[in-house]
Amino acid sequence: MTDGVPVELVGVRIELPSNQPIVLLKEVDGTRYLPIWIGAGEATAIAFALEGVQPQRPLTHDLLKLSVEALDAQVDRVVITEMREGIYYADLIFARDGAEIAVSSRPSDAIALAARTDAPIFVSPRVLDESGVEIRDEDQEDEVARFRSFLESVKPEDFEAT
Repeated sequence: MTDGVPVELVGVRIELPSNQPIVLLKEVDGTRYLPIWIGAGEATAIAFALEGVQPQRPLTHDLLKLSVEALDAQVDRVVITEMREGIYYADLIFARDGAEIAVSSRPSDAIALAARTDAPIFVSPRVLDESGVEIRDEDQEDEVARFRSFLESVKPEDFEAT
């Protein structure tokens, strides 16, 4: 059985005019994107991981990564499993001694951990079919370029609550 459609983590951005952070996932072998609205803390955690920022003291997701490693386990993969009533759900799949353990998680936390562990991310085909946004080829390069430009200029402070 497959875990779903492999996606890559494009990054985090602020959706205007609401100033709500979103994480953007892109279908690896396709043109669909999955935007997931997340909290400011999780946005900061993901942005830190993508930028390679090492905080002086471990943040929650760093602590979880260190705990998993201390237990001689690994984050095998993240799966965005469903969306109900506008809320996304995910599973963290941990591996240890040939066994797998699935733990329910908020997608933002699972993605923040995946960004720290290089674990692959998958999305249920149903979720991608229902919530994915297709960007046409001619628009795709411009949209991705604008998004990457944003990522280059964003600072972690931009995600702090006001």
